[in-house]
Amino acid sequence: MRSVQGILLGILMVFVMAGLARAAVAIDIDLSSQTMHVATADGHSWDWPISSGRAGHLTPRGHFRQLRLFPIVYSSKYNHAPMPHSIFFHGQYAIHGTTAVGALGHPASHGCVRLAPANAAILYARVRAEGAAITIHGGAASAGAGLHGRQRHAASALGYAPHRHARSLIEWFHDPVGDR
Repeated sequence: MRSVQGILLGILMVFVMAGLARAAVAIDIDLSSQTMHVATADGHSWDWPISSGRAGHLTPRGHFRQLRLFPIVYSSKYNHAPMPHSIFFHGQYAIHGTTAVGALGHPASHGCVRLAPANAAILYARVRAEGAAITIHGGAASAGAGLHGRQRHAASALGYAPHRHARSLIEWFHDPVGDR
């Protein structure tokens, strides 16, 4: 009986260690310089310009992990604007590609972190395979601090996903146009 327990414990340890060994992509977002530094465990790294939240629509700061990943999402609040390669990290806030590449390097979003489409595709593929540790720092003093600021951030970011009375994200993912 002890040998069976030992074998099962050994198998469990292999799975636990494999899970711990899974490398996470380190994503460091500096709101002051409007840049993102990405580093992977295999030594690849990139530095990209971003657009974060403009005045009144601040991007949350802190340490996050990816919550959900979608190859494409359409904004239900902003004329169904495409959000390719979306990596949601805090409520309805996401890192995603944008067609407004001319705004990169300057705050311009409603709170999400925007990237050039090709960079978003690279990041999405790496995060999907490896997971992510996301750090967001810098920028102006915490103008959105306090309860009212958090409520304002949440309200603006909620425009990116379907509202609760709409179809679920899974339904929306399978049929983003809604023609079924």
